[in-house]
Amino acid sequence: MSNSAKNNNPTVEEEEEEDEGDVFLGESDVIHEFDVDAEDLPEADDDDDNEEEEFDENDDSVHTFTGHKGELYALACSPTDPTLVATGGGDDKGFLFKIGNGDWAAELPGHKDSVSSLAFSYDGHLLASGGLDGVVQIFDASSGTLKCVLDGPGGGIEWVKWHPRGHIVLAGSEDCSLWMWNADKEAYLNMFAGHNQSVTCGDFTPDGHLFHTEGLICLDINSSSSLVISGSKDGSVHIVNIVTGKVVSSLTSHTESVECVKFSPSSATIPMAATGGMDKKLIIWDLQHSTPRFICDHAEGVTCVTWVGTSKYLATGCADGTVSVWDSLLGNCVHTFHGHQDAVQAISVSANTEFIVSVSVDNTARVYETSEFLNKTA
Repeated sequence: MSNSAKNNNPTVEEEEEEDEGDVFLGESDVIHEFDVDAEDLPEADDDDDNEEEEFDENDDSVHTFTGHKGELYALACSPTDPTLVATGGGDDKGFLFKIGNGDWAAELPGHKDSVSSLAFSYDGHLLASGGLDGVVQIFDASSGTLKCVLDGPGGGIEWVKWHPRGHIVLAGSEDCSLWMWNADKEAYLNMFAGHNQSVTCGDFTPDGHLFHTEGLICLDINSSSSLVISGSKDGSVHIVNIVTGKVVSSLTSHTESVECVKFSPSSATIPMAATGGMDKKLIIWDLQHSTPRFICDHAEGVTCVTWVGTSKYLATGCADGTVSVWDSLLGNCVHTFHGHQDAVQAISVSANTEFIVSVSVDNTARVYETSEFLNKTA
């Protein structure tokens, strides 16, 4: 037998060395025993990796903001800068960030309770943040610098709104009051009393007149300042003449709480309105006949709705974490975006309508590109 053949056949000693790769401990090697609850053991890393991969595959967002450490409740897109977004949530903080610029974010500190509402002024220069601490803060929108603090309400701030042509800010409070300030002069202007419950919604009409109501969850005012549409916890929707205060139409189709209402843009060829509720329905209404044009079913409750600029499309946020885009003239869903892992709380559209932004109780804000459906359906 040749030397090479001998080398290919391991000796007995070599086989024993290879077998020592598996080492076993005997009872005599145990020094001390500890009882461990199986629930305290970490899950296998392989499972975590698989879950992460599966989540990434279902994420349609082009930008995700994860600066918050709690659930997000408030959202606003700048009316002048298509990339600038403000978010607020249960970690008592607000943030400014820019779509596509992951290296820039400005924290908006100061609140001592959840940030419940955010709104940019008409010119995009100022940002108002309302908190459940009863305070409204005004920031320079370009830098995030705090300009002033507006206080007075004895309860948490439910919402904030800006005058359509000036730096006058309006806020509704849990203490049943409505407050108005001049943000430029840091001056209190007026306090409106009379409600016997928390003021949950309100707004300036487009021509600058004040309009507010009670016992409602949501409202919207049409572009001509003539009508207001409101949704209630009892599932009812009413359209009211602002001048006379009389109900001109009652829209009855929802069977549970109405969470969001929006008039169609003034450019729409057919006057319409959209309402969403916890009965898992988006209803697109024909306002000429006060009847539903389309009833669009969702997997869970519809929490928020907005029109995509002046187009025929509208977007809804759902309690299942999805954002869907609908064609108001055909009543069909043209696209559904995935990414959030929990209920969507608010949605907004960028100034150039190229992005839909959503915030969720999963602690994130996500950005979706509208070109994905607009280009395909144009």
